[in-house]
Amino acid sequence: MRKFNDKKLLIASHNAGKIREIKELLLPFGFEIISAADLKIEEPEETEATFEGNARLKALYCAKASQLPSLSDDSGLVIPALGGQPGIYSARWAGPEKDFNKAIKRVEDELSGKSNRSAYFICTLALAWPDGYVEIFEGRWDGMLIFPARGVNGFGYDPIFIPNGCQVTAAEMLPQEKHKISHRAKAFKKLMDKCFG
Repeated sequence: MRKFNDKKLLIASHNAGKIREIKELLLPFGFEIISAADLKIEEPEETEATFEGNARLKALYCAKASQLPSLSDDSGLVIPALGGQPGIYSARWAGPEKDFNKAIKRVEDELSGKSNRSAYFICTLALAWPDGYVEIFEGRWDGMLIFPARGVNGFGYDPIFIPNGCQVTAAEMLPQEKHKISHRAKAFKKLMDKCFG
């Protein structure tokens, strides 16, 4: 297990919603946070078949390109009634224009006639150093899908996801509430305990 002792961390992402959430989660640590978008580092093609594989690939790519420790997040929505889809293709269901209204409509259409509305979010974090060393952490958030979409907070599939034990969607929660219980929060807790503690 390697501790993070640097002054600067690169977030290996171009997703504005994801970058915002990660920055909020890392704020208490006080180091400088920049993104791959800030440095104009292209996103590598996600060629792996798992969340872990893609998180590792993105973190290593950005760590080598920037010569900075890099944190990547591969996350997505897993729907058992759809055979685990969209899974690692969650962002791709939104198309090149990243239109999640389109992705949400596709989920609703594909679930038509199916009674099982359970779903869960997975977040896999990979923290990579320029020398090729990588730490991996995973978090899972279980819940149910509802339609029509509700709420304007969050991003992605949040407006159709009601976490277990809650009455509101992830997009109806305040960011500070979501940051306590989400898949990303759970993965971050493991990361912080092991690498930033």
